Amino acid sequence: MTRYVIGRLLMLIPIALGVTFIVFTIMNLTPSDPARLMLGDLADKEAIERLNRELGYYDPFLVRYFNYVKNAVTKLDFGNSYRSGFPVFREIFQRFPNTLRLAFLAVSCAGMIGIPIGILSAVKQYSVVDSVTRIMSMLFAAMPVFFLGMLNIFAFSLNLRMFPSFGIETWRHFVLPVATLALPSAASLMRLTRSTMLETINQDYIRTARAKGASESRVIFSHALKNALLPIITILGMNFGQQLGGAIIIENVFAIPGLGQLLVNSIRLKDIPQVMASTLFLALVFTLIILIVDLLYAFIDPRVKAKYTRS
Repeated sequence: MTRYVIGRLLMLIPIALGVTFIVFTIMNLTPSDPARLMLGDLADKEAIERLNRELGYYDPFLVRYFNYVKNAVTKLDFGNSYRSGFPVFREIFQRFPNTLRLAFLAVSCAGMIGIPIGILSAVKQYSVVDSVTRIMSMLFAAMPVFFLGMLNIFAFSLNLRMFPSFGIETWRHFVLPVATLALPSAASLMRLTRSTMLETINQDYIRTARAKGASESRVIFSHALKNALLPIITILGMNFGQQLGGAIIIENVFAIPGLGQLLVNSIRLKDIPQVMASTLFLALVFTLIILIVDLLYAFIDPRVKAKYTRS
């Protein structure tokens, strides 16, 4: 198990290099002038030229990328934001708790909605309940989150005036953005839970448990659900990582001061250090979440734990 965890943590190195190279390439293909962004449009041309040279803006692309990686590895220096002038991770750590809270609430709500409905749909296969839930799941799964967010604002904020449409001051401010993120995830989770439960219910050991007189609730929750949990946990973990990135759209729709809003504003302003650090941070967090999901397998399925122990 320890060797497996160390191996997965070492994989963060090529992932970090790949992410930084791709983002650095894309950002440098777009026209930008860091000195003008830092000094303003009214700054002297000579001052702009001098600052650009100090920043290495005129160096070849590979030289700039090598210097960025070298400073990040040897000095843990990811640069200062062109916009604010502060170290890039200062604002990331200030905003990330808002994004994390939003993603956690969305995934929790998606699980509490999608898993029970998926179990009910599987148990009541081909019934009216099953048909209605499948139609609703396909509807929410096909709806873009930004469109669903605008519908929620129009219906529950502008017309009914039940919830605020921006900010994070109280719990009421989280209702609409969490619902916007949770409903599409709950739809996909419901469909997955239904399919895995149907596959598990038709196994021989389930028929044996029923033949021995086990109650239906015990068969469903103690036998079928436990063996159907692995793919469900995988989707929950991936949804949590995706919600951190998906919050980029929702944070801008609902004006939430999170990491997603910071990343979008930095891209608009061509703030390369801030974009690089924010993207790298999200990629590493997503990778760690997937590692945690893999380790949870060992606590659910003894066969997976035995495999990790042998490796």
